[in-house]
Parts: sequence; C-alpha cells; structure tokens
Amino acid sequence: MAEGYKQGFTSDLATQARLRHRFLPSAALPPADLPRGRVPIADMANAFGVTHRTLHFYEEKGLISASRIGLMRVYEPGDVMRMAVINACREAGMAVAVIQDLMSDLIEADSQEAAEALFRNALVTRKRELSAEISTLHRQMQQVSDLLDREATEEQLLNDNQTGSMLTDQELRCLALMAAGLSTQRIARTLDLRNEDAQSLEAGIIQKFHANNRFQAIAKAVMLGVVQV
Repeated sequence: MAEGYKQGFTSDLATQARLRHRFLPSAALPPADLPRGRVPIADMANAFGVTHRTLHFYEEKGLISASRIGLMRVYEPGDVMRMAVINACREAGMAVAVIQDLMSDLIEADSQEAAEALFRNALVTRKRELSAEISTLHRQMQQVSDLLDREATEEQLLNDNQTGSMLTDQELRCLALMAAGLSTQRIARTLDLRNEDAQSLEAGIIQKFHANNRFQAIAKAVMLGVVQV
C-alpha cells in the first residue's frame, strides 16, 4: 500500500511539474512520505533536510513558488519535483546562480532526453570545477608543508648552532679528530683517554647535535662551521 501511495504521489508530481517545466531531469525524491497534493512547508523542509528560511530563499530566487492555505505556506507537487533537482544541485555544490540558469534552460527543454542532457552538462561542468579546486588545494597544502618544513629546519639549525657553542674544549678537540677521520681508539690515544671514555665522549657529542651517528654529527658541525675539514 505504501509503495502504491508513493507511485501515485510521484505520478501527481510529474504531471503538475510539467505545468511549468514540461521535462525535468531524474532526481531522487526524499525517502520521507509526503502528503499527496499540496505539501505544507514543515513537511517540505523535513523531507529535504532544509530550513524554512532556505525554502523562502529559493522562492525569492524564483526556483520554487508557494501558495497559502490560511497562514500556512504550501507547495504544489511540481515544486516538490523542482526541489528534488535543486537539492541534488546544491549537494553537488553548485552556486544558486548556476541552478537558476539550469532551471531556466530546463523550461525550454522539449524532451526528457534534452532535460537529462542539460543536467548532465551542468554536472560535468561542476566536476571540472571540483577538479580545479582539488588541484589548488593540493598546491596550497604543499606550500604550507614546505613553509612548515623550512621553519622546522631553521629552528633545528638554530638549535644545532647553539649546541656548537655549548661544547666543552675536550668535546671540540674530540669533534675535530672525528672530522679528521680518526677512529675512536686513535682519539682515545690522542686525548690520553680510555677507550670507553672516548666512546662516551663521542656519544655525548652525537646526542648534543641530535644526530643518529658520528657521521651526521660531523656533517652538522661542518655545516655550522664548528669544525673544518
């Protein structure tokens, strides 16, 4: 019975819609049951998930029209059919002005095929716009990422530079020997240290430069001018 009711309502919509638009593109009606005949504004708003103010706005733009029963605003079935098309366009992100142009063009459609073609062309155009917007967003995201990376690099360089000034005399001598390519054992003999003390000294230098190994620490020290090679 519910299915028959919906089919009858859809048939009423299609018939009355042609009083203004002879042909409209296929657009899904809301799943909510709507009263047959004229639809009160509250039911219209609930069915399409919009506010009363939105419906008033569409009326001001000439997209739909309302009549009154007493103080209550009501919509003809044809306006419900048009609202289905309008809602589909809005969910696709089309501007109201674009929808106005589409609805005006649909008045001139002389067949269902022509109406479907007009709707498809509008969707294709919107897809191109979205693709361009996505490309723009990707460029902007990359620019933001580059700026953040540069800021982080500059901050790291500043920290590393401060680290260079915080090295002790013994660490500076050890770092110079590391940059000269001496092994930990030769550094220990040169600085008159035990091997484990030289290892600990190297580890402290690596940690101060926030490096993963002696080669990274040497590279940072050379870049900052702490040592010469």
